[in-house]
Amino acid sequence: MKSDAAHIDEFAAWIQGVMRARGYDIDSPRGGGKTKLAEDAGVHRAAITRLLQRQSMPDLDTMRGLSRALGIPVREVLIRSGKLTEQDLPPTHTPPGTGTVPGDPTLTAEQAAAALGIPEHLRAAFVQITEQLRRGAPDAPEAGGGDQAGT
Repeated sequence: MKSDAAHIDEFAAWIQGVMRARGYDIDSPRGGGKTKLAEDAGVHRAAITRLLQRQSMPDLDTMRGLSRALGIPVREVLIRSGKLTEQDLPPTHTPPGTGTVPGDPTLTAEQAAAALGIPEHLRAAFVQITEQLRRGAPDAPEAGGGDQAGT
């Protein structure tokens, strides 16, 4: 069984990847990402800071806010945090292609990763790349990839 510190570390690492993939600048001291996320999630900035510094696991209200702000089902946040298990929260039967927001027909990158069976250790990278491509970010790889020289 995992220790509390192991749960916090694993959860914080996962949620950091999702935050970055969603465009929150949580790495630069003046990037404003933690403050923006706290505002979007409706929680105190200190709760985000404590999580990112692996000091404590967020409470249920903070997890709900993170879920909403990051577009991740609460079920997944609770399971990944170690608060509940897959058996505690059986999967919901959401039709494929249905987003987490009522009336939103899109699939989130996190849902796509789960549906495609992307391994856990690669999901943060998958989500980050998918979000960059979705936004048309300048740092996203160009279609076709590879070196353009000599073509």
